[in-house]
Amino acid sequence: MKTVDIIVPCYNEEDVLHMFYEETSKVVSQIQGYDFRYIFVDDGSRDKTFEILEEFGRKYDDVKYISFAKNFGKEAGMYAGLTYSDSDYVIIMDADLQHPPIMIPDMVKGIEEGYDCCAARRTTRKGEARIRSAFSRTFYRLNNKMTDVDLVQGAVDYRIMSRQMVEAVLDLSERQRFSKGIFAWVGFDTKWIPYENVERIVGTTKWSFRSLLKYAIDGITAFSIAPLRMVTGMGFFISVIAFVYIIITLLNTFISGIEVPGYVTTLSAVLFLGGIIELSIGILGEYIAHVYMEVKNRPIFIMKNTNFPLVKKTNDKGES
Repeated sequence: MKTVDIIVPCYNEEDVLHMFYEETSKVVSQIQGYDFRYIFVDDGSRDKTFEILEEFGRKYDDVKYISFAKNFGKEAGMYAGLTYSDSDYVIIMDADLQHPPIMIPDMVKGIEEGYDCCAARRTTRKGEARIRSAFSRTFYRLNNKMTDVDLVQGAVDYRIMSRQMVEAVLDLSERQRFSKGIFAWVGFDTKWIPYENVERIVGTTKWSFRSLLKYAIDGITAFSIAPLRMVTGMGFFISVIAFVYIIITLLNTFISGIEVPGYVTTLSAVLFLGGIIELSIGILGEYIAHVYMEVKNRPIFIMKNTNFPLVKKTNDKGES
């Protein structure tokens, strides 16, 4: 019998955890030939999420949990679950039921067809704010143009992966993780299953527009140096324009005499160049920040509580 770990990152999900476990268990109990286990990762929740997970651990034999010392983010939660998983296949899904459990049988079928990964992609964004939907679509387009990682429009983290793909994902050691890009970068044959967006039944989203913007910037800078090349291109273009302007000014001076430069022209040039310099410094700062965070080599997560066997589990990068 094949084993499957369902990794569920949780942050303040007390209102939906019981419903999630019941709905998901109804689905997976009908799948023959597979033994399913849950790995819940409490990402430093401030509500009763951890208490509920402790209850699950005592009540259900198929539930394991990991609790962080503080909020490290969803990326760290997924990484922790993958680190502690030892099954043949791994499913990653959210606890808020916006990743429909009813899709799991189709995902398993995709694996049985020979795919290394079977993932979900949203075909609609019903219920989302228009500006958020427009921002998401723009991000996918920009990412695919600026990086060598091709993200499928509407791709989400909800997927099943083979053990070989999971090990490949874990081999990527960066601290500031962008899992959508990592899943695409490691390759492997992926089958995509379309589904319509499902609105949250209870609770509210934990992703603000600001956090999504930061996540998008991290995603692009993690897999592309195109912004740095853009700065180089802008510098070259401005240098050419400045050189041409100097030649024109000198010719006008020789032909018409000395001219006093216009105030508006000077001010516009100074503001334009100042904006370009600030933008360039900002882009360079993003990459320097990535280097700074990586070289400190801090752990991606710090575990506080778990019902896994009391043996300190570490990988070759030192996460514990």
